[in-house]
Amino acid sequence: MSALRASIGTRRLRGLKNISWLTARQLERLSDALTVSTVEKRAIIFDEKHSPDSAYILLTGVARITCRNRKGQRTLVIMVAPGMIPGFPPPVLGISYNFRCEAVTVCRVGTIDLEAFVEISLGIASADFKRMAESYLGRWDLVQLRCANFMSCTLEERLALSLLELSENFGIPDPKGIRLTLPTRHRDLAELVGASRPRITEHLITFERKHLITRNSRQLVINRDRLEGFLAQTHISAADSEYGKARRSLP
Repeated sequence: MSALRASIGTRRLRGLKNISWLTARQLERLSDALTVSTVEKRAIIFDEKHSPDSAYILLTGVARITCRNRKGQRTLVIMVAPGMIPGFPPPVLGISYNFRCEAVTVCRVGTIDLEAFVEISLGIASADFKRMAESYLGRWDLVQLRCANFMSCTLEERLALSLLELSENFGIPDPKGIRLTLPTRHRDLAELVGASRPRITEHLITFERKHLITRNSRQLVINRDRLEGFLAQTHISAADSEYGKARRSLP
């Protein structure tokens, strides 16, 4: 990984969704303060061994954050689009996740001391500062919600929820819905929802047959309305089933 101090320009930084709210002057100072590195595909951008006092901004490319599961296997947790890369959560006593941020494609990454980043951003309103903090902490709340909610969901519901989340963060408008801008490997989807790759392939074929998704070359196009309607219907069916069980259990 080669690193150099170079101004990358405010236009590129303003195009990054989760820091675009900074003022032109703040973006200029941030641009001048960043140390820019090129990270090759599959290389580590940073892990728990790196200083927690640094902030990382993904300028180009796609990254992912992984951790080790209970079996010691490394598994996908979050796909990261260009913008501020989420910081790892505070360590939990007795639990080691071994979080790691990895380059999915060749990436350009800007690094800055966290103290300097906060100093550059201190001139903003408190609401904006909270948005900055939320960007730095990332979507760990969504990960926790996904883990909690997935326990009561079927595999097809977990897959539908993950596709909706990916379309929110990596989607662009398409005549047939929302097209994912990153290649969606069945193995990655399997890790996200906790299933085998063959099962994911089976459900994706079913989703395509039901017109919940379509394929545009190697990219998936998500029909958000149909997927959300499918989830709503499954929840109604599940509720009706539970109601029927309760009625039958009455004396």
